[in-house]
Amino acid sequence: MPHNRGVTLEFSAAVKRIPVYPAAAGYALSGPMVLLASNESPYPPLPEVVAAAAAAINGANRYPDPTSAKLRGALADRHGVPPERIAIGNSSCDILLAAGQALLEPGAELIYAWPSFSVYPQLEAASGARAIRVPLDEHDCHDLDAIAAEITVATRLVIVCNPNNPTSTALPLERITAFVEAVPSYVCVLLDEAYCEFNLLDDPDASIELLGRHPNLALLRTFSKIYGLCGLRVGYALCGSRELPDAVAAVRQPFFCNVAAQAAAVEALRHQDEVARRVERVAIARVQMEDGLRELGIEPAASQANFCWFALGEGREEEEIVRGLAQAGVLVRSGGALGREGWLRVTYGTPTENARFLQAFRSLLR
Repeated sequence: MPHNRGVTLEFSAAVKRIPVYPAAAGYALSGPMVLLASNESPYPPLPEVVAAAAAAINGANRYPDPTSAKLRGALADRHGVPPERIAIGNSSCDILLAAGQALLEPGAELIYAWPSFSVYPQLEAASGARAIRVPLDEHDCHDLDAIAAEITVATRLVIVCNPNNPTSTALPLERITAFVEAVPSYVCVLLDEAYCEFNLLDDPDASIELLGRHPNLALLRTFSKIYGLCGLRVGYALCGSRELPDAVAAVRQPFFCNVAAQAAAVEALRHQDEVARRVERVAIARVQMEDGLRELGIEPAASQANFCWFALGEGREEEEIVRGLAQAGVLVRSGGALGREGWLRVTYGTPTENARFLQAFRSLLR
C-alpha cells in the first residue's frame, strides 16, 4: 500500500500550548567563554564526587535502583525527614512537572508569581488547568497576600519560589510560615528552594520544621546549584506527607534517576564543609558584582541567590547588550526571555569571570 506523503502527524492540543523552555544560547560556541547565563556553579564537583559517579558507571549495565533507597536514606539522615516522604527526580524540574501531572487537570487552578521560574507555565499548558499569575511586589518579591487572595475551591497547587528565579529576591521564613498556615489544607504548597543554600536571611534548613505541621507542603530542592551537579540532573522534594511522593512516582517513567546521579548525590551530601565554602564564595561574588554594577549607576535587586537581576535603564537595548557581551565572550540571560524586557540576569562566576563581565559590560554602556 503506497504511503500518502501529503499526510502530516497530528499532535495533541497540549503540545501546541506548551511553551519552549528558554534555554541559554552559546553551547555551540568555541573558544573560552564566561558562562554566566544558567545559574550554574563555576566550581566543578569534588574529586570524591566524580569518583563515586565514575564507579557507579561500572555497573551501568544494570538499571538504577528505582526507589533511590541510598539517596533517600542519605537525605533522610541529612534533613531529618523520613525516606518515604522524600521524592527523587531527574532534576527538581522532573518532580515539578510530575507534581503538575498528578495534581492538575482541566477545571483545576494553579497559582504562582510572575516573573518566576520559566518551567511553571508548562504545568498549565500540559494539564489544561487554569493558571493565575500574580505580579511580584515593588521589591521584586512574592506578594503572598495577593497570592492567598486568589485561592479558590478549584485551587490545587500554589508555587512559591524562594529565593525567586529570575529576580534573585527572597522572603524571610516568618513570612513564608504565615502564608503556609493560611493556605487551605486541600491545596498543595510547593516551596521551590532550588537556591535556598545561598539565602542568608535564614538557615536554609529552617523551613523543614514546617513539614511536621503541614502535610500539604513540599520543599523542592536540587543538587544542580550548590553541589555543582547540573550535568547529572538530580533533585529532590522533602514532603509533609507521603501522598505527594507516591503520586509523583505513579505518573513517571521507571528508573528516572540514573546510577551516576544517585551515587554522586550521596557522596556530595557527605561534604557539607564544601557547601559552606561555596556559600561563602557566592557571598563574596555578590558583593563584587553589586559594587561593580553600582559604580555603573545600576541598582540590582536584593539578591539571596547565586545570580543578580537588574534593569538596564532607559535607552539601552537588551538584545544589543546581550549580543555585545556574547561577542566579548560572556554569556548572560536576557530578561525578555525570563518574563521582563529590559533586564538582565547574570550568574555569579569566579572573581576573574565576574571582573571580565563587568569590564565588558562597562565597555558596552559607554
